This record gives sequence, structure tokens and C-alpha cells, in this order.
Amino acid sequence: MGLAARPPAQSGAGKSQEEQGTPYPYYQGKSVVSIVKGENRRKLICEALIGIDDQILPKLKEKKYVILKPNCVAADFPAACTDRDAILGVLDYLAPRFKGPILIAESSASRTTREAFENLRYASIVSEHRPRNISLVDLNEGEYEVINVMDANLHLTPVRLIKRLMDPDAFVISIPKAKTHVICTVTLSVKNVVLAAPLRLQPKQAPPQRAGFAVPWNDKWKIHPTYRLANYNMMLVAQRIRPSWGVAVIDAFEGMERNGPVAGIAVDHRVAVASTDYIAADRVMAEAMGIKPETVGHLVYCAQSGLGQFDPAKIELRGETLAAARKEYLLPANTAPLEEWMSPMDDVPSVVPAQ
Repeated sequence: MGLAARPPAQSGAGKSQEEQGTPYPYYQGKSVVSIVKGENRRKLICEALIGIDDQILPKLKEKKYVILKPNCVAADFPAACTDRDAILGVLDYLAPRFKGPILIAESSASRTTREAFENLRYASIVSEHRPRNISLVDLNEGEYEVINVMDANLHLTPVRLIKRLMDPDAFVISIPKAKTHVICTVTLSVKNVVLAAPLRLQPKQAPPQRAGFAVPWNDKWKIHPTYRLANYNMMLVAQRIRPSWGVAVIDAFEGMERNGPVAGIAVDHRVAVASTDYIAADRVMAEAMGIKPETVGHLVYCAQSGLGQFDPAKIELRGETLAAARKEYLLPANTAPLEEWMSPMDDVPSVVPAQ
């Protein structure tokens, strides 16, 4: 089930780059995406990465360490988070190919990151893989820098971004679960890293004022003050952290439909997608979920900003065909505000409800 067809007034979504005739700095290279099906999640993830081994290795050998970025959005709801077997599948792939440090790193959106690691049984991964140099890292414990995004009134607002996710020595592997999303239509590899980047501290850890503005304890919600601006702000963050992106591997062994990223319904899909191009990976997975990629605002904006390949004519598929991998996911009930970004801003934008 895709979003209702609607002519986008501003973005040119749904048209080829040539038809749009716009000066957007589209990425001109070709991208490769691996699609695999299988009955074992751990093996599925590993095989998806093996399918693009020739794309990964040249980039991996230039990096000093690897960051595995799971999605721990709600540690109390394991079905909404990256399964430990998906992480093990990535480690299986890396074992004969990379001997340097590996960080399993997150900035959880609920509770504390350390609690998320414990609840999701990530801590046992480290002990099971000794003497490999694997560690668990709470991204909130490191340094950050400040960029500006837009608030609900189209005013600039500062957001603290975790520097670790911008480190040129890091090879970031995004390992999300494929889910529909009540604000951004889908949460896949781009959103997984973009929403990890804003700093989240516990209230008691909140630092004092810096550079003349009050520093709240959680900057993640500044990224999506309205449905429309969520897409734009995600693109702004993606532009800053793009240089460290290594490979995306999306786990749809069991996806989530309806009111994701937390309160959705499990989907038995048995598919994984991998690419060194996060934009191409997300485009292909959206299609495999039965969702029109051109309706996913943050992906369209990232493509228009040259962050990856969005043109299906320039994406090489390896493994399964899209037709063989496709399974229709039910979208959230609130599809109308998800479509706002495609239309003129004639009315006051819909504000995301307080959480």
C-alpha cells in the first residue's frame, strides 16, 4: 500500500531527473544494492553484505575502526529494535575482512543507552566474541558540535550533533529494522543514523548554557517539530554526517507496519537489503515494502542534495528481484500529514504531537 497519488508541487518527486530540469546536485554515479531472502536472520544479513563485497572492501580498508549503529528506539519494546542476530550477521561478515576496533554504538531515544544494550542482550555479544576488539559505546558520552535546523516557526534552532558519527576514520554500518513511521513514513538506514546524531542526555546530566542559549537535555525532537520540517531537518543532519557512512544493511526478516517506529505490527518478510549508498538502499527497501519512494520526503531531499542515488535507472540490483522481495506494508493511519511536504504550504503546518 503506497501513499495516495498526489502531484508534488515543489519537489518534482516522481519525475526523472531529466524531466525535472532542476539544478539539484544529484549524485551522478551508479549504486549497487543487494537483495536477499532467507529463513535465518543472522545468515540473511551476512549474505546481503557478501552480495556487495566488492563495493564494501575498498572503502572499509581506508578506515581505522567500524561503528555498528543498531536502532534501539525503545528498549522496552524489543520488536521495535535491531535484533542481536542482525548484529551477529554483520560481525560474521566482518570477521575475515576487518581486524580493527568495532564499536556497537547508539544514542537511544528512550531510557538510557546502557539499559537498552542490556535489555536487548547486546552486552553478551562482546563476551561471546573475545578476543575480538568489540565494545559497547553510548554516543551521548562523547563530544558534540552544533548545527542549526528549523523549528516549527521556521526559526533557526541549535542542535548538538555527536561527533563520533562524523569521524572521517569511522566506517559507519547502519543496521535498522524496516519499519513504517508515523512522522517520516519509513525508518530505514538514513533515519537510523540521522536521529542517533542529536545528543540525548539524562536530565541530571544536562550541561549549563552554552554560547548564549539554553541547552535542553534532548535534541532529538528538534529534528521533527512538524511533519513537513522533519524531512528538511533530517536532510540537514544527513549532509553533515554523510562522509562517515560506510554501508547500510536493512533487516526486514521481521519488519514493522502501521504505527511504527514503536507501536506497530510485526510483518513476516524474510528479506534484507544492503548497499554502500544509504539513499539507494532505502529507496529499494521502501519499494520492497510496497511504498512509493517518491513519497518519502527525507529521501527525496537527500537525493536532491546529492547524498546518494535515487534514480532506479542508475541502481544495479543484485540477488533477488524487487518483485520477488516485495511485501505490502500497511502505512500509519495518519497518512495525510505525511504528504504535506509535497504540497504548497497554504495552511499552518501540522505540529507533531507532544510525546
